[in-house]
Amino acid sequence: MTDAIAYFTAKLTHETDPSDVYSAQRAGEQVTLIDVRDVDAWTQGRIPGAVHMPYREIASRAPAEIPAGTPVIVYCWSPGCNGGAKAAREFAVLGYPVKEMIGGYEYWAREGQPTESDEGALPRTFDPLVMTVRASPGVTR
Repeated sequence: MTDAIAYFTAKLTHETDPSDVYSAQRAGEQVTLIDVRDVDAWTQGRIPGAVHMPYREIASRAPAEIPAGTPVIVYCWSPGCNGGAKAAREFAVLGYPVKEMIGGYEYWAREGQPTESDEGALPRTFDPLVMTVRASPGVTR
């Protein structure tokens, strides 16, 4: 039992999910989101307010662009992508407090959280396979 407690405590210390991140944003908490996908993915769509820093560039860019000690949350494409884990490791090596957003951009978008591209806000779509969907004016399903 102690092993399970230690495991899940450590896991929750180092990861978060889209719902918790969105709730923190809505509560006005300062959340530093780092999108570690390539430029084509970033251009296609991203989380508003995120910083684009592909994981291969973290070691060279983060110390100059993100103040030391700033807690960061990294995300990649989806649960099928390990770019978020690679990025989290890079930030940890540099000494940043870091969490990986499990589910990545895919689950952020599937849960209907706001997304944007260079042209502005993208339509919000709620996926009934990952959440309870309730009718809401002006939101597509």
